[in-house]
Amino acid sequence: MKSSISRSRLKNAIIFFAKNTQACGKVKLFKLLYMMDFEHFKQTGKSVTGLEYEAWKFGPVPSELMREWTALKEDLSSAIEIVKEPQYDHVRESVHVRQGIEFNDEDFTPRQLTILESLCNQYLANKSQKMIDFTHEHNGAWDKIWADGQGDHKTIPYELAIPDDAPNRELILESAREAHGVATPVAEGY
Repeated sequence: MKSSISRSRLKNAIIFFAKNTQACGKVKLFKLLYMMDFEHFKQTGKSVTGLEYEAWKFGPVPSELMREWTALKEDLSSAIEIVKEPQYDHVRESVHVRQGIEFNDEDFTPRQLTILESLCNQYLANKSQKMIDFTHEHNGAWDKIWADGQGDHKTIPYELAIPDDAPNRELILESAREAHGVATPVAEGY
């Protein structure tokens, strides 16, 4: 079960992305959350939200949030609403922040806030399609697990965010193990 701080960070990250990017639909939001969590893990050995991501055909999906999407829990449903907006070839499930709801940064570290702001600046006007190049990067975390469909719906280990040749890889992985109080599982073959 996710800690209350992780859940608060998830809710507020969603609010931040919805308020600070254009055309923030479900797919774009899922990609932004993935990039935020994996970038933070790459730097510190810890995710921001505690979400697990699975390799699906169209990219990484936060499985717990996906299961909740059609019936958001009260903390999320009181902060955001999902609005179906017809596009020329599909229906975008846009994320709208409810009136009077503001981003609360109290549970975020300065590093996490920097990552949030950087992602919003980088992907401000991009639609989800433009973000696929990053999340589907050849030999990236999603690609290694997806493996041309063989890894469909399999969990993407956070450790894949850290390049094998990163000079601080072992130090960050040790930090991750200590934070979780258990050995960090190693993805087979990587």
